[in-house]
Amino acid sequence: MTLKGTQASTVRECVAEAVGTYILVFFGVGAVHTAVLTGAQSGIWQVAVVWGVAVALAIYATSAISGTHINPAITIAFVAFRDFPVRKAPWYVGAQLLGAFLGAATLYALFGHLLREFESAAGVIRGQAGSELSAMVYGEYFPNPSIAKALPWTKVGVSELQAMLGEGIGTAFLAFFVFALTDEHNRKGPGTYLAPLFIGLTVSIVISIIAPLTQAGLNPARDFGPRLFAYCAGWGTIAIPGPCGGFFTVYILSPVIGALVGAGSYQYAIRPHLISAAKNEEATYSEIAQDLVKGVG
Repeated sequence: MTLKGTQASTVRECVAEAVGTYILVFFGVGAVHTAVLTGAQSGIWQVAVVWGVAVALAIYATSAISGTHINPAITIAFVAFRDFPVRKAPWYVGAQLLGAFLGAATLYALFGHLLREFESAAGVIRGQAGSELSAMVYGEYFPNPSIAKALPWTKVGVSELQAMLGEGIGTAFLAFFVFALTDEHNRKGPGTYLAPLFIGLTVSIVISIIAPLTQAGLNPARDFGPRLFAYCAGWGTIAIPGPCGGFFTVYILSPVIGALVGAGSYQYAIRPHLISAAKNEEATYSEIAQDLVKGVG
């Protein structure tokens, strides 16, 4: 492939990543909008299922072009453990951030008036203390503002360290299962056609556990793209760096570390045994074939 052809291929892949992340954010963050602003979703599991379906559909729609990372943490894990080209990683991450930002902007165009009414009814002044209660439909906060208000929790109910741990563990599970479900050596896996569905379900079950604590970002692009939009839309320092700080450590750094730990755990603890088992199975079949040939002879 010529250099020009390689560049064209990278552009197509980045467009697919932007589209895939847009799909993810429009439906996933859209579910958060409808849950917070309209009560359309009756609980975290309902929101989590929408996220899972959004992930699966994004993969089905774009994986043939880009592999559908739609998550900088997963891209970095693929660089580390699946020989994804380092030179492509910044372009993928940039495309993911763009798709997430545009998804948030589209949702604001649809729900902006309801956001203003919600803030007015709740006595929330955008950009001031407490406005994370509305900003949470874009970026993410710990503890989950909606749940913290309802129970009620204090702001120290979930520390920065606990939030980092939650995001890191959640993303580790996600990366572990992404690597397991897409490994050609995993002969007990769901296969090409069902893998996106099970990756989506992985996202759903992780959200159902982690979201009450941190809203379960698991994806630096999913958090930072909408958070950046919220910053531009009037939330200011409530969006970045946030009322408790920690948005970089909790929602960017921890998912990246978690993805590396989860992917590395699969790559070094599980995959070698699958490769060995596959080789033994092939050798057995080869011996059977040779015996059959000798018997016929």
